Amino acid sequence: MKVLVLGDGLLGSEISRQTQWDIISRKKDKIEALDFDAWSHKLIPYNIITNCIAYTDSYSKDKENHYKINYEFVSKLVSFCNKNDKKLVQISTEFVYALNTSLPTEEDIPQPNNSWYSYTKLLADEYIQLKSNKYLICRELHKPNPFPYEKVWDVQTSGDTVDKIAKLIIELINKNASGVYNVGTGGKNLKELAPGSVLVPPPIYVPKDTRMNLDKLNKFLND
Repeated sequence: MKVLVLGDGLLGSEISRQTQWDIISRKKDKIEALDFDAWSHKLIPYNIITNCIAYTDSYSKDKENHYKINYEFVSKLVSFCNKNDKKLVQISTEFVYALNTSLPTEEDIPQPNNSWYSYTKLLADEYIQLKSNKYLICRELHKPNPFPYEKVWDVQTSGDTVDKIAKLIIELINKNASGVYNVGTGGKNLKELAPGSVLVPPPIYVPKDTRMNLDKLNKFLND
């Protein structure tokens, strides 16, 4: 099994650091996601492509970049992986559940909030499930370690620091998980990731509770 990580942001860099898996990124390799055909040949030697490339400005109204990077680029990855018999690991977000009213499972219908970020990430998830031959979708939220803020929003999450979330994703990849997985470490307030911080009310457009049901993850990893 030879795994490649796409993107050297917080999560992609941490996955590569923990595993020594190869990484391809805009900064290191001078690639652009929207110019995929020009560099897709670099993916040929690998069995598994882990996509950590995304437009992550969660509340931006920049519809075009969200759509092109979070959806169109992923659709090209799906076609490439199908054609070349590779597995796609897609890093999604717990924000696709922003308006779900209970702890959603992977079988529940996701209800994203009113943002292009969560909407386009969900579009990519659904496209992968419809079109991909071999895939793993990881819905998660990760934060820096240490979490550097003196003030944090009073919101609920299943996310954790990036090192812990990366470890779970790596375990899923190594155990050949497939399908959709909610990935996290249990429900918590953001303050638990930054104990010395002060809770402040979030802006009205920020999801207040994106916790997820993690039974599928925990059962798979503990079997």
